[in-house]
Amino acid sequence: MLRDFFIGLSENQLLNTAAKKYGLQLGAQQVVAGTNIPEMMESVRELNEAGISCTIDNLGEFVFEKSEAIQAKEQILAVVDAIREQQADAHISLKPSQLGLDIDYDFCKQQVKEIVDKASKENIFVNMDMENYPRLEPTLRLLDDLKESGYTNVGTVLQAYFHRALDDTKKYDDTRIRLVKGAYKESPDVAYQDKQAIDANYIQIIEEHLLNGTFTSIATHDDKIIDHVKHFVKAHNISLDQFEFQMLYGFRKDLQLQLAKEGYRFCVYVPFGADWYGYFMRRLAERPQNINLMLKQVFTKKTNTMIGLVAGAFVLGRLTKRK
Repeated sequence: MLRDFFIGLSENQLLNTAAKKYGLQLGAQQVVAGTNIPEMMESVRELNEAGISCTIDNLGEFVFEKSEAIQAKEQILAVVDAIREQQADAHISLKPSQLGLDIDYDFCKQQVKEIVDKASKENIFVNMDMENYPRLEPTLRLLDDLKESGYTNVGTVLQAYFHRALDDTKKYDDTRIRLVKGAYKESPDVAYQDKQAIDANYIQIIEEHLLNGTFTSIATHDDKIIDHVKHFVKAHNISLDQFEFQMLYGFRKDLQLQLAKEGYRFCVYVPFGADWYGYFMRRLAERPQNINLMLKQVFTKKTNTMIGLVAGAFVLGRLTKRK
């Protein structure tokens, strides 16, 4: 019920719009690395100095106008420039829907291709985030089209809660893939609903790609999954250069540093921008533990910003109704 509640909030366009207007006052600055490129790159620099790589996401939701999609593309191209200028250990994460996937496929493909092409010249990897089920096939089609055009610096995300996840993992064994559990509300016809089933499938696709794939990004805050991977790679003599752990910016910072110090490749997903609301609500929906993690961070800093953020949906709802 709690998961459905936060997913519903993430898909509410009125609340997203209100959140943009009121900025990060409700506390999202704890998990969003600023609203602009200079602020974000400072966070990237600090993470790099700690031996942690970054994947950078220019946040954006509900793009239905080509002008907005083009503006998002230009912002991402500027991020590529910033990575080059600072020689940062970082790559790009992008959402096809932000670049026009819901407007026109060919338009979106040209947008993504322009980013991938520029990134390729700078030896920067581009990862296409996976969104909800209706966008799964179009996103994989984008990946296939880009690979057929000769680009090798592009990959995507596969979500363990989908019934088809293992088949997709096998299909893309020649591609750098990020593996996640999944963060959208999906029908039982296409996705597992039970946590144990999702976890079991997650472990299965992780093992499949570690054994047969190229580079694997394992994006999780789940201690049990992390421990399982540690034992699995040791038992199968899998090089630490073949995979990385990923976590979200602002979550479990101590564990991030610990894993990096233990010699594991580690990458932080660094989101930035004013359009933070949908992203944050999905993070709360993914695992109830995420709420606890943030509250712990809040109390150690003696602030109440996160409490305000958890309750932010209600505040924003009231503010929106008053307009």
